[in-house]
Amino acid sequence: MTGKRGLVLLTGVTLAMVALAFAVGGSAAAGSSLAALLVAGLAFLVVLAFTVRFESSHVSARELAIISLLGTLSALLRVPFAAIPGFQPSTYVVVCAGYVFGPVAGFMVGAMTAVVSNFFLGHGPWTLFQVLAWGLAGASAPLLRKAALRTRTLAMFGICWGILFGLITDAWMWVAFVYPLTLRTFAVTLLNSVGFDVMHAAGNALFLGLLGVRTIRILERYHERFNWVRAAPGEPLQVTCVDGTGDARV
Repeated sequence: MTGKRGLVLLTGVTLAMVALAFAVGGSAAAGSSLAALLVAGLAFLVVLAFTVRFESSHVSARELAIISLLGTLSALLRVPFAAIPGFQPSTYVVVCAGYVFGPVAGFMVGAMTAVVSNFFLGHGPWTLFQVLAWGLAGASAPLLRKAALRTRTLAMFGICWGILFGLITDAWMWVAFVYPLTLRTFAVTLLNSVGFDVMHAAGNALFLGLLGVRTIRILERYHERFNWVRAAPGEPLQVTCVDGTGDARV
């Protein structure tokens, strides 16, 4: 899945969530419940699609280990910052992971962030949409490869995802707990979370601005230590692993 496809998926998921809510949730409380189920089902399908894609991909043991490590690190870093609503370094780790290891790995790091950290902070129906939001942040990070790696670019990307993360989670909150589902109630729901979203965006900008470039360079050096090269279609499969000493082994 390319970065462009990830961006299309992000846009489609967001629009579909809002459209489904308006389509079935504005007339009655039963419709609102149906909208919540439909939106939750859509989010689950997106997460399931990425999970299946990751399971079917050819990931080396070393890359799997670093993806698991980054997911755990991102989750644990969220816990000490829980006292500051919205402000945490988790999104910075997710974006860096997605930038280096690709959209599917980035999604999995984001998913692990929500699942693992909520064992400490509390699970609930919001966990699915935190998985979706953080996962899409990691999946869209490879889009940054199209431009030169700069601190300003990373900071702006973090600000955008502070807002988008809030939009996705607020859409779920609106669909599940607000009635009736109208543009006015949607706007009120968004306004109620402005403080959280601003703090999230500020934290993303701070951590990505200060540490993003260095973190990506470190992860790239680790990634370059093992490089799997596959033959073109129709040719015998040849896999070359570059070990820690720089020597190639077939």
